[in-house]
Amino acid sequence: MSKLWRGSATLSKVYSKKYLKNARIAYLFLIPSMLGLIIFRIFPIVYSFIGSLFSVSYTRGGSLVFTGLQNYLDLFQDPLFWHSLKITLIFNLFVNPIQIVIALILAVLLNGTNLSTRIIRTLFLLPLGVSVVIASTIWGILLNPHEGLINSVLKTLGLPMQPFLTSPNQALWCIILIASWCGIPYWMIFLLAGLQNIPSEYYESAKIDGANCWQVFWYITLPLLRRPLVFVLVADTSANFLLFAPIFVLTRGGPQWSTNLLMYEAYTSAFVYSDFPRALAITSILLLMLLVVVLIEIKLLQKEE
Repeated sequence: MSKLWRGSATLSKVYSKKYLKNARIAYLFLIPSMLGLIIFRIFPIVYSFIGSLFSVSYTRGGSLVFTGLQNYLDLFQDPLFWHSLKITLIFNLFVNPIQIVIALILAVLLNGTNLSTRIIRTLFLLPLGVSVVIASTIWGILLNPHEGLINSVLKTLGLPMQPFLTSPNQALWCIILIASWCGIPYWMIFLLAGLQNIPSEYYESAKIDGANCWQVFWYITLPLLRRPLVFVLVADTSANFLLFAPIFVLTRGGPQWSTNLLMYEAYTSAFVYSDFPRALAITSILLLMLLVVVLIEIKLLQKEE
């Protein structure tokens, strides 16, 4: 009995050493990724928060002076900040559902293996080959209120021409259109991958049981697509909260601050008015808001065990 115990103890030690060796190798391969995460993600966030606690003192030769939460208090008393916050929330309230719902519908419709489906799927993926800056420039030409292609078509059809990006009432919706055009194909890829990972046996069983298309989607596809949906929702929310390029290229926050998202307000504070502490305070608030929204989304969509 003692020999058997000693043998099992020796075997356990061998497996423990092997496990520790494999763990060390795994962590060794993770070091480059962890360094990149710390340098390019965690450090900027920490630096942003610390920098927001200081202000520039021009009486001391432009040196930084610790002011605590004064930058945040000044922001909370600034009407332009609250206006930008409202525009950011309105923008995300519409653009996120639009992108995710359309991406999900396209993923379901294009989830096939025949030649025609693959060709159409490839056509929908073409916007991924165009950068956001170039796409914004092209859309700016199309939406030009005087010589744009869309207004030319409207004029040909006898419909009134629209101001689009030059109208305070239409500019934000044009930005939503451009962001959706760029984002929908990208998120469709992830949802399509999730759909293709669902075992076909579930659909065959549902067909035998007489389930219709809506029942199959609601009770089989959607629950099994929960994890990809959570990822897409979180990533899409993060991307749209931090959207910058279309605003910078097309509207510069106008007209009449109708597209002045918080990210662009932080940019103008830092690089137009040289108020870096205010910009860092805005980005810190933006990141905190994003964290809260993402946690709520994960909580609402997390899988119940």
